[in-house]
Amino acid sequence: MSPAFRIGIDLGGTKITGLGLDAAGETVARHRIAAPRHDYDATVEAVAGLVDRIEQAAGRSGSVGVGIPGSVSPASGRVQNANSTWLNGRRFDADLTARLGRPVRLANDANCFALSEAIDGAGAGAGSVFGVILGTGCGGGFVLDRKVLVGCRAIGGEWGHNPLPWPEPDELPGPDCWCGRSGCLETWISGPGLAADHARVTGDDLPAEDIARLAQRGDGAARASLDRHVSRAARGLASVVNILDPEVIVLGGGLSQMPHLYDELPKRIAAHVFADRTEIAVKPPAHGDDGGVRGAAWLWGGPGRA
Repeated sequence: MSPAFRIGIDLGGTKITGLGLDAAGETVARHRIAAPRHDYDATVEAVAGLVDRIEQAAGRSGSVGVGIPGSVSPASGRVQNANSTWLNGRRFDADLTARLGRPVRLANDANCFALSEAIDGAGAGAGSVFGVILGTGCGGGFVLDRKVLVGCRAIGGEWGHNPLPWPEPDELPGPDCWCGRSGCLETWISGPGLAADHARVTGDDLPAEDIARLAQRGDGAARASLDRHVSRAARGLASVVNILDPEVIVLGGGLSQMPHLYDELPKRIAAHVFADRTEIAVKPPAHGDDGGVRGAAWLWGGPGRA
């Protein structure tokens, strides 16, 4: 196994992406496959098979880091809080380590994204970076001096399952969440959350991407849905700023491609920041969809650190 060759795997709910990086951070091999659904054993085999495929393409073996939509509990060693619920309660790192015959490092996918953007992405050079995932779910990771804040419960940076701050009367109690609570930020500002809000108000069942396209064409109802969405995202991020005080916020996930977020979020966050200096940098990801998978590779050390 070459310490200068790092393999990253991003285990998503519908797809699994893998790539191999050399010591300088250049991509040597990259593949994407469909993710098994509701089948734990097939998931282990799919990740292991993707590692094999990358190593065959690169002609060498390497370290393996995996980003997952949850975290490994320090207390039990089992996956917790994964919206890919078939992972929960399983010893995924141990099972994958046994299958591959080498150590594997696992981390929350939002932590991986934040790490990637802090090391050589949109947050490079900043002392503190909050990385946000706005996609199928809503996650976050906080990096301080190029190190992820994991926390003693492995939930550092998780903001998606906190309640919506400063709610309006019509936002209470909020939609039911898969976690068993109501009104979690994820139910409001994830892609499905935006779509569900639009459907409740208009009766039109559209995915988030179509709502954004309609808004760009001047559709009033779609614009109103995006306005409610950005207001809620800003309130959620302002609470993060008031607790962690990051220098930079980097957006990732499918919704990070919506350009109005970068115009609207900074000024709307500022209205809720508890300081005399309220400006905050909100940036798009430097590595696009590869932020999380690159961060998984960097779980074994950043560029030039063999």
